[in-house]
Amino acid sequence: MSSKIPADFRKEPWRVWIFYLVAVFVFSLLAFRLVNLQILEGENWLVSAEDNYTREISVPTSRGIIYDRTGVILARNIASYNVVITPAFLPDDVADIQHIYRELSEIIDVPVNNGTVDDAKLFTVCVPGPGIAQLVELGDSLAPYRAVPISCDVDEETARIVRERAVGWRGVSLAIDPIRDYPTGSLTANIVGFLGPIPASQVDLYEELGFIAGRDKIGYAGVEQTLQDILAGTNGKKVVEVDVAGKELRNLEPPIQPIAGRNVRLSIDIRLQQAAESALLVEINGWNAYFGQIRISSGVTIAMNPKTGEILAMVSYPSYQNNRLARFIPAYYYQQLSEDPRHPLLNNAISSEYPPGSVFKLSTATGALNEGVVSLDQIIQAPGQLILTEKFSPNDPGRERPFVDWIYDENPAGFGTIDFLHCIAYSSNVCFYKLGGGYEDEIPEGLGILRLGEYARALGYGVPSGIELPGEADGLIPSPQWKRINQGENWSTGDTYIASVGQGYVLATPLQVLMSGATIANDGKLMQPTVVYQELDDEGRILKPFIPRLKWDITETPLITNFDCDDGYCLEMETKSAVDPSVVQEVQNGMRLAVTNTLYGTLNDVFGDFPIAVAGKTGTAEYCDDVAFRANRCTFGNWPTHSWTLAYAPFDDPEIIIMAFMYNGGEGAAVAGPVVGRVMEAYFELKEIDLAEGGGG
Repeated sequence: MSSKIPADFRKEPWRVWIFYLVAVFVFSLLAFRLVNLQILEGENWLVSAEDNYTREISVPTSRGIIYDRTGVILARNIASYNVVITPAFLPDDVADIQHIYRELSEIIDVPVNNGTVDDAKLFTVCVPGPGIAQLVELGDSLAPYRAVPISCDVDEETARIVRERAVGWRGVSLAIDPIRDYPTGSLTANIVGFLGPIPASQVDLYEELGFIAGRDKIGYAGVEQTLQDILAGTNGKKVVEVDVAGKELRNLEPPIQPIAGRNVRLSIDIRLQQAAESALLVEINGWNAYFGQIRISSGVTIAMNPKTGEILAMVSYPSYQNNRLARFIPAYYYQQLSEDPRHPLLNNAISSEYPPGSVFKLSTATGALNEGVVSLDQIIQAPGQLILTEKFSPNDPGRERPFVDWIYDENPAGFGTIDFLHCIAYSSNVCFYKLGGGYEDEIPEGLGILRLGEYARALGYGVPSGIELPGEADGLIPSPQWKRINQGENWSTGDTYIASVGQGYVLATPLQVLMSGATIANDGKLMQPTVVYQELDDEGRILKPFIPRLKWDITETPLITNFDCDDGYCLEMETKSAVDPSVVQEVQNGMRLAVTNTLYGTLNDVFGDFPIAVAGKTGTAEYCDDVAFRANRCTFGNWPTHSWTLAYAPFDDPEIIIMAFMYNGGEGAAVAGPVVGRVMEAYFELKEIDLAEGGGG
């Protein structure tokens, strides 16, 4: 037999070399890929590998508690019971699982089956819709060892039953989450506020701070919003190793414990808050019943210590139930509140602007006496009506315009001859028209709108106060430039007349009205209004005590010179550097005379027999807003009116000042006055109780 290889089976050398080259190329690629993965990109793949078995878990913190000044809880954290199922811990037998589902369904009222797993993906946690089986199957596909919420915020009785039955239900348990609770509800809702989910537009910001979107909540209103950084605390963190099913195996790093939020004590006295709300509602309901219709739709009452700026009570009616927004914000309820024309979600004490009427005369009186427009003993003619030739430019021939006093319908002759103090006590419009805009030879030069604006701002008008509440409005102190820009007209003396009595374009928040009176009561010192009293730790130790803060003292702080410019023309109206202390004292005397004068003292009926010396000022402000216009009530000469009253006591050493406002209330002394009177009585009664309990005299 021949061993010779046939020619057909011979391999050409070049074919062998091609095979070797291909093999070398392939192995080179593999080697390069191996080096690239192991060395060049090794660090990245190591991180990815670690991410596969590493989980960073945020440990929720506890939000701080909010108290009133006496220790009554206004906001706290309570337990919310959630029924959960951990898929990995369920029995192996399908029949046993279905048996658990059926028994659980009867207790928590969630169907065993409803929809598909894909349908369940469309629902967020705890929203009714999917069945128990679909929720568990979805959770099992994602992380079997992670508890799946089946029913959230169940009542305590249901929670007790589930806890007892869960002994025989493998995989079923009860999870406890903290939720916010507001024991005082609507009484303090506009001050305390409520919580809500992190908005989508702010997710990145809060995630950088360690918050978890979809779990953690933030303040949406009140001090819950403005004190968010103080109350929220800091979440903790755990870094753990997990298996492919999501089961936690061990800690990879020492856990970082959460830091609880600090507690806050507000300056509010809940007892006075209740008295203020009761006084306001009694008056509103009484007048509405008298007229047989909802005439007074809203109102505000605020009480403050003028020497420290502490807000002792702040009632804005109507309010809302913040407990209904604590767990989640129901769309129907939020829409109902949003569409209510009375704006219950707004804190009308700081967010709504109204014409202040005669309470604004304190600004005019202070400026006129300080600038020498009028002297203390000067006699002023105060007829029931005066006629002004109103001009809008130097070449304007003008037109006659009547300006009447509030007493005109009762006594067309007016108040006759009165002095400065009785101008305040009687709240004579005609007198203040003259002080503000001047009148013929009697008062050749009035205060003028520019100087009036400076004194008004010195008393707290025209700018937000800076109180620790969101949504504060700034009010409006008009000027000639403002009118040209916004109304397209020149300023006239008639505009100054109207502004001098707090009408026309002048707007203010109830808090600004209160601040103006507090500045006068406190001898010219304007204190920073505040609702925050102290910051506390978990043990009740004071971390940040209350320290009253002086904004400015009008008897020492120079008034700012106002420049009103338009198209190169500047009108400069300089005011004096500060207010003489004697001027403030005389304005106080005028406010006291409003109580003691039995003839026309506007507050004599309310406080004439009060055992403690009271001083104050009333206001009846005409208005024509959208509501009145739609109701066809804006009839010239017969506009509807808001009701204001402002009073403080004791006169010689004031410790409380109270303001009441009634929307469409009518005469200030008759409608808002009794509210202030009842709150004043409640304050001194509570003071006596506290002194008796504390052993004081």
